[in-house]
Amino acid sequence: MAHAYIVDAVRTAGGRRNGRLSQVHPVDLGATVIDALLARTGIDPGIVEDVIIGCVSQIGPQTFNLGRATILASRLPESVPGVTVDRQCGSGQQAIHFAAQAVMSGNQDVVIAGGIENMSMTPIGSPMAIAEKAGMRTPFDQNEITKRYPGSTFSQFVGAERMAQKYGVTRAELDDFAYQSHIKGAAAYEGGYFKNEIVPMEVMVEGKKVMHEVDEGLRPNASLQAISELKPLVEGGLITAASSSQICDGAAAVLVVSERALKQYGLKPLARIHDMTVVGSDPTMVLEGPIPATRKILERTGLKISDIEIYEVNEAFGSVPLAWAKAIGADVKKLNVNGGAQALGHPLGATGAKLMGTLAYELRRRGGRYGLLSICEGLGTANATIIENMNR
Repeated sequence: MAHAYIVDAVRTAGGRRNGRLSQVHPVDLGATVIDALLARTGIDPGIVEDVIIGCVSQIGPQTFNLGRATILASRLPESVPGVTVDRQCGSGQQAIHFAAQAVMSGNQDVVIAGGIENMSMTPIGSPMAIAEKAGMRTPFDQNEITKRYPGSTFSQFVGAERMAQKYGVTRAELDDFAYQSHIKGAAAYEGGYFKNEIVPMEVMVEGKKVMHEVDEGLRPNASLQAISELKPLVEGGLITAASSSQICDGAAAVLVVSERALKQYGLKPLARIHDMTVVGSDPTMVLEGPIPATRKILERTGLKISDIEIYEVNEAFGSVPLAWAKAIGADVKKLNVNGGAQALGHPLGATGAKLMGTLAYELRRRGGRYGLLSICEGLGTANATIIENMNR
């Protein structure tokens, strides 16, 4: 069977809501990471056969095929096509899956996959909110979905609470996990672990040009006591602002190639995509998908969770990776080892590509063989990917 390889992966450092990246056009965020891939790998831009970009809020500056628009702002020639995909929070991961599938089928040899989301410029839920304000119907407005799931709002916040309750995740566990996300993130920066993946960007801050190269939401001095004193988002609930992902602006991109391209262009692979899958799950639970997705990919590959060196399970809410670990029997010491979205941010459509880079570089640093990435997605879906380190 043909294989797909990750040659390089880059991302911007995350920007806080209304922070350093808030006024950077999402097209320019995408062009930044694409140009960085081209520069770092030294490939001829003309050999890129497609660009696949994940984005969730496809409205305003992120509409009209953001993938194609990003190409026109980058060093890629206009002959390169582009497309935008929406798998909700797993859009960037799905972009990688589509790129890998194109390569593994033999149809293409060199594809850039990634994701973009400027959540300051295009707030989460904008497409629905603006449609409702304009008097347009939504996907859940008196149709067969509402008959099948009467009374459900498909709320991720409700889902986060239900995940905690169903899998016995306590408030104390959530608070400690949120705290550890910041501590691990700070340690990763201290150790230089993000150096390979982050593309420094020059941005304007208070009229001065500065280099943006550190995730803006990270709190190195986070306090467990302060986190434990936060009020829950809903009365009687367990989830707080600390155990929720941070709104984030950013972009990420991954170069995916065939074995033929590796040889033809003298490229050195960072990782091989060992297997990938996507599943549907209870849409009213919203966030449970990584559990069946992980079970499915382990069964497909014949691997056990103990065979996996590290795992990235997106911290949309702390209850998601903690429930996942309980259900799968995973070692929490291998989970999100450099911090996660509670500390570093969750730029929606970019997160899948962002975390893939983090996973691949950390796997190489540790000298482990397999790494796993899974992300929960709106309406109860989830992608899962296992990669193999090619630098052992």
